[in-house]
Parts: sequence; C-alpha cells; structure tokens
Amino acid sequence: MNHPARILTIAFVLALLGLGAWHWRDAWWPARAPAPVAGPVVVAPAAPAAPAPAASQPAVRHPIDAVAGAEAPEPAPSAPATPPTVENALARLFGQELLATMFQTDGFAQRVVATVDNLGREKAPARLWPLHPPAGRFTAHKQGEGGAEVIAADNFVRYSRHLTLVEQVDLARVVALYKRFYPQFQQAYEELGYPGRHFNDRVVEVIDLLLATPEAREPVPVRLPVIQGPMQPQRPWLLYEFAEPERQAMAAGPQLMMRMGPENQRRLKVRLMALRKLLTRT
Repeated sequence: MNHPARILTIAFVLALLGLGAWHWRDAWWPARAPAPVAGPVVVAPAAPAAPAPAASQPAVRHPIDAVAGAEAPEPAPSAPATPPTVENALARLFGQELLATMFQTDGFAQRVVATVDNLGREKAPARLWPLHPPAGRFTAHKQGEGGAEVIAADNFVRYSRHLTLVEQVDLARVVALYKRFYPQFQQAYEELGYPGRHFNDRVVEVIDLLLATPEAREPVPVRLPVIQGPMQPQRPWLLYEFAEPERQAMAAGPQLMMRMGPENQRRLKVRLMALRKLLTRT
C-alpha cells in the first residue's frame, strides 16, 4: 500500500468496530431518538449574562475545533481535478480495487455516522456499514458431548486483516482528516435525527461504551433461536445470539467486541484509548 501511515484515513477506527457481527434483526435506518422537547422559556436577567444552553441543544462536551494532537492535512495539489470529498480522498489513497473490496462508498459520511450511532444502540445493520464485513461466516461448536455451543476460536481469525490495519494507522492523521471533513459528518448526524447535537460527542460516548465491554474469561455460549413452523432459515449462522441474557441485552457495539474474541478486543481497546485522547480536550 502506498500510504501505510494513512491506511484508514477518514474511515476512522470506529468504522471497523462493526466487522464482527453475525446476526441482524435488520432495519434499513436506525431508530431515531425522540425529538427533544423544548424547555420552559427562561427570562434573561437585567444584568448581561451568558445564556444557558437550551434544553434542545445540550452543551458541547468535546468540540471538534479543540481536538488536540491532530496534524494539519497535507496540502492539496495545485490544480485538483475535483473538489476534495471523502469519496475521492479514499479513491486516491486506496485505489479502486481496495475500495471495491473493503468500502461501501455510496453515502459514506451517512454510513459512518449511522454505524457509530448504532454501535450504542440495539442493532447495527450491516448494510449501513462503511466497510464490508470480513470474509467467511460466523462459527460455533459444542463443548464436549451434549455441551453448550460456544463461539469457535477459529471465528476470531477472520478479523486479522482489519485489526492489522487499525494497528498500523497513524491516528493523528486520521483525526486531522476527520476534522477536515467534519462538517459532512455533523450534517449527516443532524439529518439522522439529532438537530443541535454534536457528532463528536456521540463518537466519544460510543468509544467509552466499547472500552467498558467486559472481557470474557471463558468461551462465550451462543444459541440459535427456535424457529417454529416448517420453513427453516437457509443461513442459520446469521441468527446466532448470546445464550446469556445479560450479554444478549448489551448494545450492538459491546456485542461486536465480544464476538471478536478477547485478544482482538484487547488490541482494539488500545487503539480506541489512543483515539479518544485525540478526540477530547483532556
């Protein structure tokens, strides 16, 4: 690859966290948050004072213009053929072949925003991801004769290519390009159903949720739901769910972290912690 230090560019590390899914109770678009209810009108005091944030527009916790440690993007060519966009930046960096095998570039900013937001919710539909899932299918096996089904260790190997990319990427450059195209992400986030909300706050919130994912000390039990009736699914591996209710109740992002396996989860958390430092004031 010609640009190893910029391997993921604007498809920043969070976009890779949807790579481990194996079951989807799909909806084309994530459930939108309920429209915020405006608070009571506050009468301003006679003396001049800074207005408090409105109830419908909470204070920004992690303003993107205050990101620390991000390098300035490289200067554009003297006479670019087209205006800079996320899509043509990806094409210049990766080439058409890699783009075709790893990325879903149509509505790329919308895909990134929807995926990040969905990682903190119940479902993260694969058709909204900005990246294609890894090759192969989810695998499980029984522990001993008559034992419970658990996630097979062979399943974790599927993510090797993507984790290698995550570990090689220069996160300072990722954040610099994220800042460069941030208005597109912010617009997509507001159009998703969050007017007045700050997308970078949601990114940090989801990172914290993923970092809090507990590490499994033993093989994780899974099961296939009982399908009533004569029609059985042709691809049952897409329907696996966690056997334990507390794991099945987790948001989509932590569930995906669990499916990657403990070693992959540890490697990814190291990069997420470094990314968080670049995306926050502290």
